[in-house]
Amino acid sequence: MSRSAHPAGPRHADVLPEGGHYVAPPTDLNVLDARVWPKTATRTPTGSVAVGGLDVKDLAEEFGTPLYVLDEADFRSRCRAWRDAFGEDADVFYAGKAFLSRAVVRWLTEEGLNLDVCSGGELSVALAAGMPPERIALHGNNKSSAEIEQAVQAGVGRIVLDSFQEIARVAHIADRLGRRQPVQIRVTVGVEAHTHEFIATAHEDQKFGLALAGDTYPRSAGGNPTQPGAPGGQAAEAVRRVLKLDSLELVGIHSHIGSQIFDTSGFEVAAHRVVGLLADIRDEHGVELPEIDLGGGLGIAYTPEDDPSEPHEIAVSLRKIVERECRGAGLSVPRLSVEPGRAVVGPSACTVYETGTVKELPGLRTYVSVDGGMSDNVRTALYDAEYSISLVSRSSDAEPMLSRVVGKHCESGDIVVRDAFLPADLSPGDLLAVPATGAYCRSMASNYNHALRPPVVAVRDGEARVIVRRETEEDLLRLDVG
Repeated sequence: MSRSAHPAGPRHADVLPEGGHYVAPPTDLNVLDARVWPKTATRTPTGSVAVGGLDVKDLAEEFGTPLYVLDEADFRSRCRAWRDAFGEDADVFYAGKAFLSRAVVRWLTEEGLNLDVCSGGELSVALAAGMPPERIALHGNNKSSAEIEQAVQAGVGRIVLDSFQEIARVAHIADRLGRRQPVQIRVTVGVEAHTHEFIATAHEDQKFGLALAGDTYPRSAGGNPTQPGAPGGQAAEAVRRVLKLDSLELVGIHSHIGSQIFDTSGFEVAAHRVVGLLADIRDEHGVELPEIDLGGGLGIAYTPEDDPSEPHEIAVSLRKIVERECRGAGLSVPRLSVEPGRAVVGPSACTVYETGTVKELPGLRTYVSVDGGMSDNVRTALYDAEYSISLVSRSSDAEPMLSRVVGKHCESGDIVVRDAFLPADLSPGDLLAVPATGAYCRSMASNYNHALRPPVVAVRDGEARVIVRRETEEDLLRLDVG
């Protein structure tokens, strides 16, 4: 018998915390809050919404729904904002895991951003689209030998080392290929950002990086560490090993404390500890490493209640933190790198759905089913993520109704927006759109229930073009060898 079983009832599938967390209805359901929508999103005179100068009704008619609409001008402007904020003496790496396609790589290249990839597939897309390999960094906690060889052979600018085994693996492959590969060492600094457990990545008990603290692991009854350690921690031992290998060039230390972070105080603690390691490396090895990468994870607004910082504010804050810590340690200030992904592409896109059914549960809420769901946006189910949603095919003066927007999949947890206010006159066939879906929606999309992954359509100045086409049933059947 399941220990988590419970009696069925009117709220048995409710995933809200006890008491709920409803937000107050907006005063005007037709307003598009600039904090969450792409910069070119506007209401047309007829009440529908346009993005990039194109009516979403026309986009839905031409390309179908569900549909990711990516505002190219918005994306490019955010690239420039990050590039300008950090200047020529720093590096901005776009985190490709947020969303990657050949068109996006070309935009990044033209706007002066570098690119962070974490798989052979992402690296292949980057190279196919013409990103200069020296502007690419390869991440990952378990890179295969084939992926490492692909990266070294291509001449990527950095490989971020994540384990002792990987140090040996990269060194062996680089030596065999006659290359001296620039590398960084990823460290876990013991900082847990205020974020969801699954996207907090700097505390020691997780899969990424090498522990900065010494003797991190618990001891056995006999008093010995249960796993091998080294004086100064795993990170210090990793530095010793890399510096002994002629085929590796240690250029810096990498840290990442989590995702969807609004407060830079966590970076302050991380920078203090990373700079401390740089000072230890100087004292022990007589080497001052030239780079420090503080990762990404800066949050965006998914709802009007979110209040993220602007790129220039983040740049000023991080520079002050690093400069202060280096001054205190008597170190030259290293070249700073950051890795925004969500912060670039997240606000630049929205997902358009068609309403299928509207089901009122008296005294509770109205369930609005759309033609997508967790196959095109799994973040609500996976991370308890919150989103906004609006009626976009027309305006409405109807009263707001408390709604839960759900998908068409055979899962009670298939929720797109948990709590939303939509017009009470909502009907099947109406178009709804969820803003801020540029990051981790198409890139994490699946074929659950054999759903077809939606296309990504880039819009700009009244023109639309498909940059990732919609999957077809033929695509599914082609993979099924029978």
